Amino acid sequence: MSIKVDFLYWPECPSHPEAWTLLQRLLDETGVAAEVTRRVIETEAEAETTRFVGSPTIRVNGRDVDPRGAEGMASRLTCRLYFREDGRPSAVPTETMIRNALTQAQAQIKE
Repeated sequence: MSIKVDFLYWPECPSHPEAWTLLQRLLDETGVAAEVTRRVIETEAEAETTRFVGSPTIRVNGRDVDPRGAEGMASRLTCRLYFREDGRPSAVPTETMIRNALTQAQAQIKE
């Protein structure tokens, strides 16, 4: 089994480049070998089909890096809001969210 990372974004959202750079850095730092797919979501229909809850959305092996934040959210073209460990809002997922998702996926492969 390999690790698959899906990076979904809406081009109108200004925070997706920062999230992409963060994801790439964390993949390098963790040494996780993953198949990364970068997908542009441009229509409401695509948002519905992909269960896109805002830009950027990062999924590791199909699981959102912030599953609690994605839970119950409507699929739509919008920028996404994440919350840091201290409760402050963020336009991108935290390093901890991404790192945890990557290392958990890697640990599952080794089992």
